[in-house]
Amino acid sequence: MPIAELAGWIAPAATMIAAMMTAANLGARVTGWGFVVFSVGSVAWSIVGVTSGQTNLLLTNGFLTVVNAVGIWRWLGRQARYDKAGARAQDHSARENGQDKFAMGHVVGAKVVNGEGETIGQVVDAMLGCRDHSIEYLVISCGGVGGVGETLHAVEPDRVAFRKDAVRFDAGREALCSLPELKADDWPGHLPRAA
Repeated sequence: MPIAELAGWIAPAATMIAAMMTAANLGARVTGWGFVVFSVGSVAWSIVGVTSGQTNLLLTNGFLTVVNAVGIWRWLGRQARYDKAGARAQDHSARENGQDKFAMGHVVGAKVVNGEGETIGQVVDAMLGCRDHSIEYLVISCGGVGGVGETLHAVEPDRVAFRKDAVRFDAGREALCSLPELKADDWPGHLPRAA
């Protein structure tokens, strides 16, 4: 098979796979590898551009190859180092006397599990108090697939336990999904505290 024909098959396949990997938002490592696959696609598209005389295709994908290289550095280099450092700090805190730590960079996207370790949701965001530096509430998604059909709920931090690999909500899925639903684009400034 000639290289131009092979590149013509690889280019769209790599581009589609990479788009799914980065859109899934499954963490720094998957996103970084998504940029690697995007790079394979942009190089293949560049080959298609050269062999077919499409200068615009070549120039566009030459530029995208540079952008993809930055994405690889950002997600597999820089962010991976930060994630490792946060994980090491978590491990050190577990072995030392004092309070265990949970890296804030791991909060958004963290899976939420019940007492048996079954995944029941995912942390979408956390609202922090600027004055007292505390977590006011976590926004946790419940149900749905890939964000479609999910409901969002505000959960006070004292109702969860931060663990190394997850946020635990012992009350379970039914209790989580029965909390008042947040609008996707309008969250409260603070939650009323129970008396």
